[in-house]
Amino acid sequence: MIKQTILFDGRYAHYHLYYANAKAEPGSVMTTFPYHRVKGRKGSGQISATTYTVAKGSLPFWVDHLNHHQVQHTGIQERFGEKFVRFSHPAGLEYEVLEDPQDKREGWTTPEIGKEVSVKGFHGVVMSVRETAETKRFFIDALGFQDAGVDGNYHRLQLGKGGAARTIILVHEPERMSGSWIFGEGTVHHVALNVPDDEALAQQKANYEELGYTDCSEIKDRQYFHSIYCRCPGGILVECAATVAGGFAVDESYNELGTHLLLPPWFEDRRQEIEAMLEPITVPETNWPAKATPPGVQPSHRTAEFVPADKAATR
Repeated sequence: MIKQTILFDGRYAHYHLYYANAKAEPGSVMTTFPYHRVKGRKGSGQISATTYTVAKGSLPFWVDHLNHHQVQHTGIQERFGEKFVRFSHPAGLEYEVLEDPQDKREGWTTPEIGKEVSVKGFHGVVMSVRETAETKRFFIDALGFQDAGVDGNYHRLQLGKGGAARTIILVHEPERMSGSWIFGEGTVHHVALNVPDDEALAQQKANYEELGYTDCSEIKDRQYFHSIYCRCPGGILVECAATVAGGFAVDESYNELGTHLLLPPWFEDRRQEIEAMLEPITVPETNWPAKATPPGVQPSHRTAEFVPADKAATR
């Protein structure tokens, strides 16, 4: 856990919790909203799975680990020549661990998960769509992805050479009913893509509008980054995010990431009210290793070059 704050939208306070790999690197940051008010409905027009990378040869460990904890999973499967295991979170979210020998990022370790089998960060997301053509056009024309082939009903899109944190998979499911687009338990709300800075974010908004995707949101201040949201033709909500100076370390030192409930300045006068809406949570021991500190990050310095990348994808 690298940050605990609240969802900035709506009338009620809900936790907004961020998780990442051992160095809190771009392309590893997953955010969750523990949202029990409404249960989401799974279907097309949604992210059906979030895919993380693990080392080559580590999937047998993950099968044993999931079996040990009685977690439902698919066993080892293959897609585009890459082996993966899909499993279910107790809340209903679907995850995958996929072998990628090229990914050298450092995973977070626990007493049960050693460094050699740890999760390194995102590979990408699997998106369920009823048809593929217009969704492909959106990612290619508006966001610069490339069409990287088809495997059965799976269509791969990638940035550059693809691989970890640069891949999106569309699964063509023409008969599947549409899923819900609301905040709802058991569903993924959006995928987030990193852009370099606020200027690039404004340019991306202009790109959307020039192409006719005029339902793009205004630029929103998310405290740690600025964001825009646009729903792609297949139904999935896509965020583009530009990090503010300091990133997640703007209000909490690197070695203390995730240990305090932090609110943006415009909510501080409501802290007592907000805390009363939230159930207390126990923050796990972090022990961020000094060697894991990203270049440029100072433990208590607010201008550190420390950036998030993916918020729900998979952010």
